[in-house]
Amino acid sequence: MTSRSAPPAVDPARAAADPRVVAFSRLLAVVDRLRAPDGCPWDRKQTLASMAPYLVEESHEALEAVERGNLAQAAEECGDVLMVVALLCRIGEDAGQFDLAVAAQQIADKLIRRHPHVFADAAAETPEEVLVNWEAIKRQEREGQQVDASAVAGVPVALPALQRAHRLSGKAVAAGFRWADPRGALAKLHEELRELDEALAGLDLTRDGLPGADAAQRAHVEHELGDVLLAAAFLGRYLDVDAERATCAALRRFEARFRAMEAELGGALAGATLERMMAAWQAAKSAEKEHAP
Repeated sequence: MTSRSAPPAVDPARAAADPRVVAFSRLLAVVDRLRAPDGCPWDRKQTLASMAPYLVEESHEALEAVERGNLAQAAEECGDVLMVVALLCRIGEDAGQFDLAVAAQQIADKLIRRHPHVFADAAAETPEEVLVNWEAIKRQEREGQQVDASAVAGVPVALPALQRAHRLSGKAVAAGFRWADPRGALAKLHEELRELDEALAGLDLTRDGLPGADAAQRAHVEHELGDVLLAAAFLGRYLDVDAERATCAALRRFEARFRAMEAELGGALAGATLERMMAAWQAAKSAEKEHAP
């Protein structure tokens, strides 16, 4: 494969004048100082295992800031993510396992390898073609490494369920396992809803908690409800709607409406009838629509 647009060589003088490089170098200097023998006791105590959860936490905070459109906070939260990555890599360096140079070199190599339409002679004119090529290259890499070469491999099991569903459905679609159009995915959602209805048939739905249901019936209901949620997430893929993002937005709307309902009812729901609560809820929903851009 001949080079079409090889990555430029790093010019040390130009890099030294790049404000991004300067700022990141300062961050690394701060992290090195924190991990020094006379640095911060808390930072010096951390291990890869103890710091790893902070990467998830800070990433979620950055995601929330982006979704809320708070750009100043997004910059701050992305900085927190960078800090955790830098500290993880310094911990790895102190243990003689890996360092930031290794991590950065590996991801740069990976990006070049998986973008042959930019750095070599492959063709990809649309985002969809890029994803197909990307997944094919990943499969080849896994086969060469003698690891799981399934088309749906590589999606972390620790991801939030809806986010993992979005990723898995994307991989399945890219591999060719897909409906002809979104109508097929919508029909599948309706099918799963019917099966949930069937699982609930004959059970006591007049009270919470499925009273009287045995273990097998409860397992059946859980199974079918899971299928409904998964089908809804897969439908999101066909509609180009991220199920995780859509659910987070719905949760924010619910919380805002609930708080407005509480305020309308004097700060407490105790003693309010369902009809009164629903009227306050609808008022909050209508006010929300009036202030929508």
